[in-house]
Amino acid sequence: MPSFDIVSELDMHEVTNAVDQSNRELQMRYDFKGIDARFELNEGSVTLIAEVDFQLQQMLDVLRTKMTGRKIDVRCLEIKDPETANMRARQEVILKQGLDQPFAKKIVKMVKDAKLKVQSQVQGEQVRVTGKKRDDLQSVIAFLREAELELPLQFNNFRD
Repeated sequence: MPSFDIVSELDMHEVTNAVDQSNRELQMRYDFKGIDARFELNEGSVTLIAEVDFQLQQMLDVLRTKMTGRKIDVRCLEIKDPETANMRARQEVILKQGLDQPFAKKIVKMVKDAKLKVQSQVQGEQVRVTGKKRDDLQSVIAFLREAELELPLQFNNFRD
């Protein structure tokens, strides 16, 4: 029986490259000369460090531009509020990966409401969709690509 998986994953190698490019651009920009501003990549998040809140906004624009250039969807970024203390400003950007339970259930409900001839079920951090015909599965992929969702989705493990 044909099936595929719906997942939300990030290519961490591309994220590392985007953060490195962002750091290099900060070193080259005139408005950041002589300022201790940098991006730090942690496990599942990026920390922006600068002197004032305004610089954090500029750094966010640089990060978004570099991630878009490396084909990383910026919908996977969850931007926290900036923290300012002692002439130092920090901002956390969480990198969202995987489908949490409520979002996976929302996808299953959307597929069921579309009245497509497929079955979908939540399996951990992914949703497995099975159907009798390959065309039905492709219509589910097209339907989900057109839907405006808050997370980027990938479709993998397509089996005939």
